[in-house]
Amino acid sequence: MIPFEKKELDGGEDKAVIVHPDLGSLGQNALEYRLEEAIGLALAIGLETTSAQYFGVRAPKPGTLFGSGQVDQIKTILAQDDANILIVDGTLSAIQQRNLEEELKVKVIDRTGLILEIFGARAATAEGRLQVELAHLDYQAGRLVRSWTHLERQRGGFGFLGGPGETQIESDRRMIRDRMAKLRKELSHLRKTRTLHRSRRQKAPWPVIALVGYTNAGKSTLFNRLTGAEVFAEDLLFATLDPTMRQFPLPGYDKAIISDTVGFVSDLPTQLVAAFRATLEEVTAADVIIHVRDISHASSDGQARDVEQILSELGVDLEEGEGAPIIEAWNKIDLIDSDDPDSIQLPEHIPDNVCPISAATGQGVDALVEMVTTNLSRNHNIETVTLPLSDGKRLAWLHENGRVLESEQENDALILAVQMSNRNWGRFHAL
Repeated sequence: MIPFEKKELDGGEDKAVIVHPDLGSLGQNALEYRLEEAIGLALAIGLETTSAQYFGVRAPKPGTLFGSGQVDQIKTILAQDDANILIVDGTLSAIQQRNLEEELKVKVIDRTGLILEIFGARAATAEGRLQVELAHLDYQAGRLVRSWTHLERQRGGFGFLGGPGETQIESDRRMIRDRMAKLRKELSHLRKTRTLHRSRRQKAPWPVIALVGYTNAGKSTLFNRLTGAEVFAEDLLFATLDPTMRQFPLPGYDKAIISDTVGFVSDLPTQLVAAFRATLEEVTAADVIIHVRDISHASSDGQARDVEQILSELGVDLEEGEGAPIIEAWNKIDLIDSDDPDSIQLPEHIPDNVCPISAATGQGVDALVEMVTTNLSRNHNIETVTLPLSDGKRLAWLHENGRVLESEQENDALILAVQMSNRNWGRFHAL
């Protein structure tokens, strides 16, 4: 068992024991960080974690995942802690979940169920609720397992922490299929609407910047710092679920649009990736992607790999020079103690696409904005334009849609060196 800070929300009644099945793929430090993350996930829905422990599982048991001796150990821990919920920080089959519940006499949920529970509690917009419900139903479809009577016990669905409802399996499956078909149809309409909005933005000269990153990396804090918005930001996993878009001032542009997306996590349920694909497509259409990393976290590199894997699944080209440029914002540098040689330190050589920042204090944020501007103008062309002094309309248009690098007056004309995208040059010449 590893030491951890006991966390409890006011009024919390449910007590949970967390166990992680160690299949040998993670090192000692990674196991401890994984347990800490599971504690944070439990805290996100108001559960008091009384114990967190990992068990070595050499050969997963088809019926219970853990060996019989380990199941007895878990039963003892549950009794000692007077806990009524067991969280398995891994994936359980429906049979394994049922057998563990029958053996341990407590509610059992796996990592996927826990994350879906958080998303179900946090979804605020109509689209978010539809996406979460679809993911719930997709998960629930595989959780209909036989009980000992002619009725069937239903697993999953909304409210994993509540008691199980008993319905007939075939009736449930038919209802789930019908409901999922209806949800997919509604989400399809929303997806078309989102595509229309995206195409309209692409016709406008405003660049789109997308924030991505591991959950709790500080994306919403950076979003609020750049836009002056008040998006919910707290030291809590999945504090932000519904994506938000706002405009913010960007040097050399009339304005820019920035998008705050849902945070990623290791082993993010495939049902959620599929359900939120329409929302996350905003990332694939962005002009610049800012990958926000909690550089003060000891597992920052592993978190970055998890984010890159999900971005790759979404179709984002991570190769340099291909697709939208990706900037890494190494956040929370204010938490790094440079005087402590045993603590995490920034490397001496920082890559060109990296900007160390503190979204909380504002340190380095101006440099990040400048880096965004530089990347946006990387593929822009510079042309020399001569305008009569009386042509205020086109002069204003150039200032709004491009970067005026030099300006010189000669007689009754202005000679300008302007940097703009090819698309905007085409629009300008059409004027």
